[in-house]
Amino acid sequence: MFYKRFELKILKNIRVLDFGRYIAGPYCGALLGDLGAEVIRIERLDGSEDRFIHPLKDEGGEGAMFMQMNRNKKGMTLNPTKEGSATIVEKLIKSADVVIANLPPQTLKRMGIDYETISKYNPGIILTTVSAFGAGGPYSERVGFDGVGQAMSGAAYLTGGESEPVKAYSPYIDYGTASLTAMGTLAAIIERNETGKGQIVEGALFATSLAFMNTHLIEQSITKKNRKAIGNRSPYAGPVDMVETKDGWIVVQVLGDTLFKRWANLVGAEDLLDDDRFSTDINRGVNGEILSKKTSDWASQYTNEEALNLLANANVPAGPVNDLQDALDDPHVKAMNFFQDLEYPGIPGKSPVMGLPVKLSNSDNTIDRRPPILGEHTEEILIDLGFTNDEIDEFKEKRII
Repeated sequence: MFYKRFELKILKNIRVLDFGRYIAGPYCGALLGDLGAEVIRIERLDGSEDRFIHPLKDEGGEGAMFMQMNRNKKGMTLNPTKEGSATIVEKLIKSADVVIANLPPQTLKRMGIDYETISKYNPGIILTTVSAFGAGGPYSERVGFDGVGQAMSGAAYLTGGESEPVKAYSPYIDYGTASLTAMGTLAAIIERNETGKGQIVEGALFATSLAFMNTHLIEQSITKKNRKAIGNRSPYAGPVDMVETKDGWIVVQVLGDTLFKRWANLVGAEDLLDDDRFSTDINRGVNGEILSKKTSDWASQYTNEEALNLLANANVPAGPVNDLQDALDDPHVKAMNFFQDLEYPGIPGKSPVMGLPVKLSNSDNTIDRRPPILGEHTEEILIDLGFTNDEIDEFKEKRII
């Protein structure tokens, strides 16, 4: 089938002011930028903290997190708490459709970007905020990061083994919150197009973590099973585990009777097909340790490649346990062009940055703009807002920009 290809500019007439920090705010902005919005990343004069995390040079400088979070954005510097900055903030708000800020309410007010203030300048403005716990509860004034959400939702307790809770290496609660608030922002834009009214879109790390654990929380509420961590196995099906081969590790995930029959025939465990201990997914989860041992014994005879080829031929879900370089070198990753190599001033080599991880058949999901140098577009944006060169020079002298 032939598809006409064109740039992904669904949000081409939307301007987003990104006051975010670290992941939840900036990644929300990046997703909106991927969809064609004009996103302006607004940083403190010496650069936001997240610009320098995971530095890509020994002597410091821009880091990997900034490269990922700030694709498809312009960049400007601004101290909105400095005397004389209010006129810039007001003109920015009047020109914008969305403000993103994963900052505490008191900080928003001090910066003059709380909803009460900005909605006076622009009644159609949408304020997208992210906090650790959300407004209205006993923890609302507390600060927190991704790991707090993983811990408090029960996720860390059920990860790893019984002796020690384990936090996931990737901050998936941050990414999930960013994605959900981007979706909420899109919904607010759609509603504003119909009503003309702006609103607050509020995300919270704790809310996201509870949403991701909701299946398990429902089970606990009704059955009171009080589940414990069981490593890489699943209490709901089996075999599900990571097992060692001659030269590495693989993950095998079997769910449903059809896959279980395929697995049993492959590993020579046909006798288990008539064993009541393995008659259902739940029974196989309860007795998963036995199934993991069978899988481990079978896998130990082969290399990773051999075992995975046999599993693939049998249509049993499996994959290699990759290190980071393995993931970068994976032939499917290269064939699918998941990453786009971006050059950045002062960084040796090209950074493999992933844009919108969802394909739209009528669109070309390419990254149009590398992350901005600190303050790269400040003057351009201010001139577009109507400020003169003399006014801009004065802002610089006063260290407002």
